[in-house]
Amino acid sequence: MSFLRRRSAATPAGPDFDVLAMDPGDWPGNLGAGLLPAPDGSCQGVFLRYDLFGGRGPAMIIGNLPEGSPAREVEEDQVPFEVAQLLAALDNDEPVTVLETEDTPVMHQDNLLIVKRIKCSESRVSCVQFDRSDGVLVTIASWDRPITDDLYALLKPLPAELFQQG
Repeated sequence: MSFLRRRSAATPAGPDFDVLAMDPGDWPGNLGAGLLPAPDGSCQGVFLRYDLFGGRGPAMIIGNLPEGSPAREVEEDQVPFEVAQLLAALDNDEPVTVLETEDTPVMHQDNLLIVKRIKCSESRVSCVQFDRSDGVLVTIASWDRPITDDLYALLKPLPAELFQQG
């Protein structure tokens, strides 16, 4: 399965793992991407911000965080990194916590994913997470839009050229 393999490169200009997200060509609005660098220059994660509100803020953030990424380390009731990024981008400084989580099976292509649905104290936030077989944690945080099973059909690895420095 192509999205589960690690790319091999001597000195990658971007992440050393395939980023699973929605292709910007398949999605209306603006796309922004951010890399989380470690002190040694390695990539500790990638998050993509989809702005569907005409410059008024993002509607969705999709994060890909490999094992060992400090952004994965959150307290039990603390929201995932991507939710915090979404709220900050929307200038929402109200405290938001995780109320409950629920595991749900979902099909992605020919693969069964165990998706963790995260219910937040801010009801306009939808959030789901799942682990890939290569240890990368994918988190989808959406503002004012529910995350339905149809969304998983749109997820695919993005071309490495999107993350080239140049």
